[in-house]
Amino acid sequence: MTADREAAPPGAVPVRGTWPQGLMKAAAIVDSGKADLIEVPVPEPARGQVLVAPSIVGICGTDLELLHGTASYFRDGRATHPHVFGHEWVGRVVAVAAEGEQTLRVGDRVVGQTMISCGSCRACQRGRRNECARLRETGLYGQQGAAAEYVRVPAQTLTVVPAAVDDLAAALVEPAVTVLAGLDRVACSPGERVLVLGTGTIGLLAVQLARRLAGTVDVVGVDDAGLGAALRLGAEHAFRPGEAAPGTYDVVVEASGSPAALAEALQLADIGGRVAAIGVPTDPLPSVDAGELVLRGVSFTGVRHGLDFYERALRLFAEGVLTAKGMVAQVFPIEQVADAFHLLEHGRRAAPKVALALPPTA
Repeated sequence: MTADREAAPPGAVPVRGTWPQGLMKAAAIVDSGKADLIEVPVPEPARGQVLVAPSIVGICGTDLELLHGTASYFRDGRATHPHVFGHEWVGRVVAVAAEGEQTLRVGDRVVGQTMISCGSCRACQRGRRNECARLRETGLYGQQGAAAEYVRVPAQTLTVVPAAVDDLAAALVEPAVTVLAGLDRVACSPGERVLVLGTGTIGLLAVQLARRLAGTVDVVGVDDAGLGAALRLGAEHAFRPGEAAPGTYDVVVEASGSPAALAEALQLADIGGRVAAIGVPTDPLPSVDAGELVLRGVSFTGVRHGLDFYERALRLFAEGVLTAKGMVAQVFPIEQVADAFHLLEHGRRAAPKVALALPPTA
């Protein structure tokens, strides 16, 4: 079925490794409010592409929006049912159809970038791939997600996972890169007072990184388990909403996606403070005194993603600066995708992340 470079017939796509054919299992959102296991075709070989067998796929709040049909991708038609999700993942390379691509080998463990940029639009040519005009996002729109036996992705979107980073940690790299981008954009530095709002996956990763960059960090949250996890992961003080003193912090990271929390973040920043908004509110922001923000010189930065931070995130996990310990509540076999979504939305959890595990492929 698959030929090596020398034996490939004229016009065929040269492939290293064995590229399977036929049908594969995939976890999909089959209708609004319903997730199930389905069968879909294995993607065909294509030049410049790599076939990967995912092993762990994280599920997050964005996937819940997809489940309920409230995600913008369904509203504007970029996604349709059945929808194979999965944008936080780690897996092993099965086959490579990228000519001249020698850095990836069959058997390599890899993580994949969620955002797939075109490389040729004005934004890409200016080195701003996050702003690509023809962007596709794995598991969201334009690109099959990783909650399947196989996922086909462009070779340049893959990063090899160091041996020191286990699969659970590697599956957290996707949210970690956005945290890295956010703290980089607001130039978080030693000695600064940092506050993180939210104790979900992004919030707890932000606590870990801010502790390393600034030395100390406080956290605001609504969940006892999340606040406890934040303290174990390095937060100095844990507050409920409304308890932290306004005008106190040099850097505020809004990681919850709550409109009320974002409004509070703007008030908690000190004169000249910087706010990194990583959580994505789904409702309009409450009234904000814009004049006060201007006079206090508060900077607001929306953080879209961290496309250029994958290698750095993996290195921080390998060095122990970031950890997956205490971050993952439960890993479900892919057949129990409905149970995984139920726990994420309704279950009491000691940790924020829920994930799916896929069996090794032959």
